[in-house]
Amino acid sequence: MSTAITEIETRGIDRIPDAERTARPLDLFRVSFGGANTFATCVLGAFPILFGLSFWQGLAATVLGLLVGALILAPLSLFGPLNGTNNAVSSSAHLGVHGRIVGSFLSLLTAIAFFSISVWSSGDALVGGAHRLVGLPESDFTYGVAYAIFAGLVLVVCVYGFRFMLFVNKIAVVAASALFVLGVFAFAGDFDPAYPGVLAPGDPLFWPSFVGAALIVLSNPVSFGAFLGDWSRYIPAGTPRGRVMGAAFLAQASTILPFFFGLATASIIATKAAAYMDPAAPNYVGGLLAIAPGWYFVPVCLIALIGGMSTGTTSMYGTGLDFSSVFPSFTRVRATVFIGSLSILFVFVGRFTFNLTQSISTFATLIITCTAPWMVIMMLGYVTRRGWYDPEALQVFNRRQRGGRYWFTHGWNWRGLTAWLVSALLALTTVNLPGQFVGPLGDLAGGVDVSLPLGLVTAAVLYLALLRLFPEPRAVYGPLGPRWVRAADTPVPPIVPAAVPAPASTV
Repeated sequence: MSTAITEIETRGIDRIPDAERTARPLDLFRVSFGGANTFATCVLGAFPILFGLSFWQGLAATVLGLLVGALILAPLSLFGPLNGTNNAVSSSAHLGVHGRIVGSFLSLLTAIAFFSISVWSSGDALVGGAHRLVGLPESDFTYGVAYAIFAGLVLVVCVYGFRFMLFVNKIAVVAASALFVLGVFAFAGDFDPAYPGVLAPGDPLFWPSFVGAALIVLSNPVSFGAFLGDWSRYIPAGTPRGRVMGAAFLAQASTILPFFFGLATASIIATKAAAYMDPAAPNYVGGLLAIAPGWYFVPVCLIALIGGMSTGTTSMYGTGLDFSSVFPSFTRVRATVFIGSLSILFVFVGRFTFNLTQSISTFATLIITCTAPWMVIMMLGYVTRRGWYDPEALQVFNRRQRGGRYWFTHGWNWRGLTAWLVSALLALTTVNLPGQFVGPLGDLAGGVDVSLPLGLVTAAVLYLALLRLFPEPRAVYGPLGPRWVRAADTPVPPIVPAAVPAPASTV
C-alpha cells in the first residue's frame, strides 16, 4: 500500500501486514489529540458552569473526569498493534465471532453522535463568526449550507483514509492549540477565576452537579474507546506497550486546553451575557461570539473549521471501516459515504425539526453509558488472556467463515455478552439527565448520576465471576494459560468456510 496521502486507502479491517505498519505512538497521539482538541470539546467544557458550579469547582470536576476517563481509555490502544485490526474485530475474542457486532454497533452510534456534534458546533461558529465579520445572514439556509459544506469536507478526508487523516491532524494539533492559546490574550481582561457560580454553599444540588459535570467530561475520552484500534493498528506489534498507552493517555490529558478554554469563557459568558447560559436553552457558541473581541472572530472560525475537521474525521473513518466488514456488499469508501450521509441527515433533522443540543447530548450520553461496560470487558479480557490473541481466528467473521478459538456457542460468547448487557441496562436505568432523560432508578443516589461508575463496576465484577464459574476453553488463553480465572478442556471447532456446518460448541 502506498503511503501517499492522496491515494485512496483500499484496506478494510483485515490485519495490516507488518511491512505496512509504519506509524508511531506519536502519530496515535496526534490523531487522538487532534480529534478532541476541538470546538466541540469547548462546548463540553462549558457544562460545569451551566450546572451552576464556580470556576474552581468546575476545574476540579474537569480534571477529575478527564484523568479518570484517560485512564479507562488508555488500555484500549493495545489491541490495534497486537492484532493489526480495529477494536470491534478484536472484541471477537471476548464476545464471540458474531458477538463482535456489539462493538461495531456501539462505534456506529458513537460516530453519528460525535460527527453530528462537530458539524453542528463548527457550522454554528462559522456562520456566527461570518455574521459578525461580514454581515452574513443567520438564516436556516446559511446554516444548512455551512453544515453541508463542512460535512462534505470531512467525508472527503475519510474517503482518502488514514494517511490523509493523519496529515490533517498533524496540522490541527498545532494550529488549534495555538488558536486556543491566543484566546488567553483575547479574554484575559474579562476572566475572573473567582467566579462564584450560582450554587450556594451546602446546596443539595452541589454534588449532583459536580458529579454530573465530571461524568460529562469523562464521557469525552471514553467515546474514543471503540476507535483507538482504527489508528493504532498501523503501529508495529513490537512497540513497547507503555509507549502506546502513554500516547493515548497523554492525548486525552492534553485536552485540558480546550476544556479549560470552554470553562473559562463560559464563566465570562455567565457574567457578561448570562442569557446565553440559560440551562433551559444554552447557546455557548452565541455567547462566545458575543463576548469575543472583534479581532478574535477569525480565530474562532478557524478553530471551528480545523477542530471540527479533526473530530469529524476521527469519528467517521473508523465506522466506515468497520461497517464495511459487517455488510460485505459495502467497500470501505461506500460504507463511509453511506454512514456520513445518514449522519448529515441526522444533523439536518435535529437542527431544523427538534432541539438539536438536547437531542445530541442525550443521545451521546446514553451511548457512552453503554460503551463503558464494553471497554471494561475488553480490558479484563486482555488481562485474563495475558495479552495473547490469535489474529487469524479474529478474522473468521470478516472472511465469512465458521469455527475457530472464538466460536464459543454458535459464534456467541454468552459470558461477555451477559456481563455487557446486564451492566449496560443497569447503568441506563440510573441515568439522571434532568429535562432530558431520567431512568427508572435515576434518583437512586439522591439525584446524583451514578450510571457510568455503576456500569463500570458491574461489568468488572460480573464478567470475572462468569469466567470463574463457567471457564472458557483452554485454547483461547495461549501457551501461558489464564490469569485470575480457570480454563476448561473443551474442544475447539476448526475454521471452515461458512457453507460447511461447523460443530456447535457447548461452552
